[in-house]
Parts: sequence; C-alpha cells; structure tokens
Amino acid sequence: MTANRLTTRFAALAAEDRAAFVTYVMAGDPDIAVSSEILAKLPAAGADIIELGMPFSDPMAEGPTIQRAAQRSLAAKTKMSDVLAMVAAFRRQDDVTPIVLMGYLNPVLFRGFETFAADAAAAGVDGLIIVDCPPEEADPLADALDAVGVSLIRLAAPTTDDARLPAVVRRTSGFIYYVSVAGVTGVKEAVTGSLAQPVQRLRAASGLPVAVGFGIRTPEKAAEVARLADGVVVGSALVDEIEGALNSGANENVTERVLSKAAELAKAVRLARVRDA
Repeated sequence: MTANRLTTRFAALAAEDRAAFVTYVMAGDPDIAVSSEILAKLPAAGADIIELGMPFSDPMAEGPTIQRAAQRSLAAKTKMSDVLAMVAAFRRQDDVTPIVLMGYLNPVLFRGFETFAADAAAAGVDGLIIVDCPPEEADPLADALDAVGVSLIRLAAPTTDDARLPAVVRRTSGFIYYVSVAGVTGVKEAVTGSLAQPVQRLRAASGLPVAVGFGIRTPEKAAEVARLADGVVVGSALVDEIEGALNSGANENVTERVLSKAAELAKAVRLARVRDA
C-alpha cells in the first residue's frame, strides 16, 4: 500500500478543504514503550500524517529540542530495527494513517538501500525524508524506494532558487516539505506573510502537495500556515512536551501531555479555513 496512503490522505483532505496536521516525534524518546504509546494515540489526537524521527548522533538540521530527543533515544539504545518494529506494531491497529520516517543518511546507508527500503515497506512505512542526501546523490536510494513503493520526500527552503528547484522536485513523491525558515528546527518562528508565493511555486513545479514545517509552535501559527499550505508540520513543540513532562518532577504522564498539545494544534489546523469561510 505504502505511498498510496499519502496520496489518499492528501486527496481526502483537499476534498474537505483543509490542511493536513503532520506531527513529528522521535522514535524511542524517551524510550520505546512510551514512544510507541504516543505513536499509537496520535491519530486519535488529530494527526493526519505522522513523521517518525530515526535517532542519529549528529542531527545537523535540528535545533536543541530535537537534538536532545535524539540523545534520549540513543541513550535508551533505540536501533533502526526498533524504529521499524514500532511502525509494524502501529500498522496492526491502523492501516490508513501515513507514516514518514525522517532522519539522516548514515544509518540508512549502513543498513543498505535495498534492505532498508524492503524492511521499511514491509513494516508499513509510506515515505522517507533524508535531510543530508542531496538530489545529485539520491538516485540509488530513490531506485530502492521506488521498487517497493515508498515515497522519497525532499526538502525545499527559502534559498531554493529557480536553478536548483528542478533537481529538488525530480523523483520526489508524496509531498514536498517546505522549510519555512533558514536554520534549524525549533528556533525561529515561521513568517506566514512570506509563505504564499513559495508554496504556490513548489506546487506548480512538483504537482504535489506542499507541507510547511520548522518554526510552527502555537495553534495561532499553525492556523495561519494551514490557510496557505497543504500540510502543517509540528515537531519541536510536541517534543518539548516530552522533555517538560520528564523534567517537571511531578510524575506527569508523558503521553497525555504530548497528546493534549497535539489535540490543541490539530483543532487549530482543522478549523483554520472554516473560520475564513
């Protein structure tokens, strides 16, 4: 089924005239058991698509929040096989919510492109975002993913000019991920006033939905982005809730705290265009 889940989900949401709420959490943060529980319950909290981070020791695109999440996951000894097992367990209860793995090339390369692609597809992964794999070097990975029907999803940024854009959209499927700010995750705030033109440009160049991420932390900002884009990606704001619960000293339920934040953001995304009607 794989990539069809992404196509089906975006088409259904377009018919409803609303953006997708895309949640990001790190696999294995703070441990496999809690992370699996969060993953299982995110759809009921309003997640339309889930990005699941693959922990890596040098996450160069991430700000401090997700860097610490990766450190917690690695300290819990999360392995790639654990990440894929989490997806497989999720699929036994939910066969419709798309899951996209997001991370870095080294662990995928170590496993081998064909092996990774086959294992990911067998687990029920729909797409893959590899932050540090430039389009010029991506054909072997794209070939392996294409063979099993998993989407390779690329990032575009405010610095992606007209000369670079054809390479970015080439062999991209599922959706385009637009990085709304120059820099790392969770630090700067997205400036929605400058989003309309790049979103339209990416749609026209790729023929795909455009999801916007980086710098979206509040329901108000999520709603603003939802009025312009096909998807709204929130990561650091959710991961912050994990860390906050762990550090509170009040024995807070980590899962409940994350899901409460997710539900608040999902509601804002869901109602954004309704209020404009």
